[in-house]
Amino acid sequence: MPKPPSKRKKVTSAVSTDSTSAANSAHEDISQQVDPASATITVSAVEVPELTEEEQRDRLHLEHRVERAFFEAGKALTELRDRRLYRSTHKTFEDYCRDRFGHSRQQSNYLIAAAGVYENLTTIGCQNVANENLTTNGSQILPTSERQVRPMTKLEPQEQQEAWLKAVELAGGKVPTGRIVKDVVQRIMERTQVPNTYQIGEVCQIVVKDNPELKGKGGCWAIVSAVNDFSCSVRMWDGEYAVGLQHLKSFNYLPQECQQVQEISDRISRVYSGALEESVQKFLEMLGKLNRAYLTDLEEKLLTVLESEIRE
Repeated sequence: MPKPPSKRKKVTSAVSTDSTSAANSAHEDISQQVDPASATITVSAVEVPELTEEEQRDRLHLEHRVERAFFEAGKALTELRDRRLYRSTHKTFEDYCRDRFGHSRQQSNYLIAAAGVYENLTTIGCQNVANENLTTNGSQILPTSERQVRPMTKLEPQEQQEAWLKAVELAGGKVPTGRIVKDVVQRIMERTQVPNTYQIGEVCQIVVKDNPELKGKGGCWAIVSAVNDFSCSVRMWDGEYAVGLQHLKSFNYLPQECQQVQEISDRISRVYSGALEESVQKFLEMLGKLNRAYLTDLEEKLLTVLESEIRE
């Protein structure tokens, strides 16, 4: 008995044919009626509501908090250090910062010094600048990061003000980058450059001024080990330091006296360590602040005892 014709195939074929014809017809109609190159796309505009007065105040307040973040950190670190609020858990401020904040000693010093510069810029008259182009939103332009401030730590307070205003001007009335500030500071330093007349082996006194890296070293003697354009490398009883010329003052010792201080320094360095009792450390640090090139008989005896104890 012959099979009946398949209706399914006929229907599918018909639908396929009709769909293809319709698609081709539509494509032809579109290609004839619309040029894609000249087609117009209509986008509905979305209205963005303006900030209310309260929102504007909140935004300005939050922006200032972000801008002052490094300043607040530096001020807090300064108080923690000066009041020794770390003493219940750590022997040194350096250890405390490393464990609590993950800061190296240098990072903490950068923030502390930057906070000093920032505070200086807000108190020595910058807010009363006559040039209105140096302000935004009716407020003074101030640094927003520690790196913008770091180069200015080498300058005197009045020079810091001059450098910042010049950097803002070069930045077109906006917050300048650290590179712009650094270039301005370099030009000021070259303008006020004092010839470096120190000599290797010369004994100098440390003058701290506003350098946080030299905290606790005021009045100490230091022996020049290298002479640079704007600084000297010096050796003290507890290590080597790079010190700017403004932080050094020569004792004007004779060559023989410089040699005597060098010998005393070497002796102290051999016995000095953080593992010694605090009273012993204080004694050695006191020797490092002598304003003479010799030891008294008693000082000589005490140092000799310490040397013999350490060797044993």
